[in-house]
Amino acid sequence: MAMPFDYPDTTPDEALLAAFAAGDRAAARVLTMRLTPRVLAHAYRLLGNRAEAEEVAQEAMLRLWRQAPEWRAGEAKVTTWLYRVTANLCTDRRRRARGGTVPLDAVPEPPDPQPGVAERMQMRTRADALQGALGDLPERQRQAVVLRHIEGLANPEIAEIMGASIEAVESLTTRGRRALTEALGTRKEELGYADER
Repeated sequence: MAMPFDYPDTTPDEALLAAFAAGDRAAARVLTMRLTPRVLAHAYRLLGNRAEAEEVAQEAMLRLWRQAPEWRAGEAKVTTWLYRVTANLCTDRRRRARGGTVPLDAVPEPPDPQPGVAERMQMRTRADALQGALGDLPERQRQAVVLRHIEGLANPEIAEIMGASIEAVESLTTRGRRALTEALGTRKEELGYADER
């Protein structure tokens, strides 16, 4: 049985998933450690609630494991499939919870020992402002902006995840960016960007 360190960092996600489907639990551990943080971060950006994001990430990974035996290599990237499932799960949660969201201030930020207190406070203020502005965007714009500018995906992959054309993704991203600029533009001084151009 392969150990986690038997898989180099360059082992493709699809190969790890195939190994798991063949019974290799070590491959599942490697793939879990690689993908769960990304899925969790994506869910958090879409929901703005850490506890709900953790539940979504767990459900998305469980669905991946259930899908593994039927996975057909070459049809889609594992990450593309996971982002789509995560986005769908987040959409379902938001629909069920209309009007019952938790205020962003009630969500604890994980402690980061590296930056100082003032820097952490500034980072928190900026993160809260961004999350609040993202939360005000229409759902499809928010999803396109998060995938493009936070997750760093290319438009063709975003189009596949969202089930939309590349042109629609470009339009959603542009409109979302414009709305974020308008929402956050008046807060430059408060967010510590007053001296930046």
